[in-house]
Amino acid sequence: MELEYRTVHEFGSDEVIIEKSRFIGYSKPVENEEDAIGFIEEIKQKHKDATHNVWAYTVGMSMNIQRYSDDGEPKGTAGIPVLEVIKKEDLRNVAVVVTRYFGGTKLGAGGLVRAYTRGAKIGLDAAKIAAKHLYTKLFVQIEYTMLGKIQNEFANKGYIIKDIEYGENVKLTVYSPLEIKEEIEEFVKEITSANADITRGEDFYLSVIGTEVILE
Repeated sequence: MELEYRTVHEFGSDEVIIEKSRFIGYSKPVENEEDAIGFIEEIKQKHKDATHNVWAYTVGMSMNIQRYSDDGEPKGTAGIPVLEVIKKEDLRNVAVVVTRYFGGTKLGAGGLVRAYTRGAKIGLDAAKIAAKHLYTKLFVQIEYTMLGKIQNEFANKGYIIKDIEYGENVKLTVYSPLEIKEEIEEFVKEITSANADITRGEDFYLSVIGTEVILE
């Protein structure tokens, strides 16, 4: 698994009017090509009456799958510009659809490229471009007397305590960036004088937007 990659955090959409034509940009994170195709079909069904439903997507950490469609627009003026926006933003596992309702004014090749580029960008921005960072779960079991100290020390370090379970002892679920899990484990041992039971859970991705980690 990659330590980090860029994608979008969630489904998003936005629209813009350009020379009387309505452009609606949609974007969504996808896990595989089937997800991307399913999303595209969903938008096409939603906008059966649209003049065009232009789309593009990338799948894979190396962008090994790249697909696009002009959906009837002149070749090279729609699908490729949408794909280029995805690639310029360096996004993986993302699908974009730009729906157009023709307003009566022809835009010309250059105008179409700019319009679909803008439609793709507003769709991506609405879906919140994020870094997906690889985290792991650490389960830390301690005595009740250590809880306050652990909470304070973790807050000072910016470590994330996701859940606290109260039983015979206290069990903390800690979200640790994968690359510093040993550092956190050593820190726990240090501040508890090695009186903590630490076990590891599964690895998973969290979205990071700017400096904010989006907890799920």
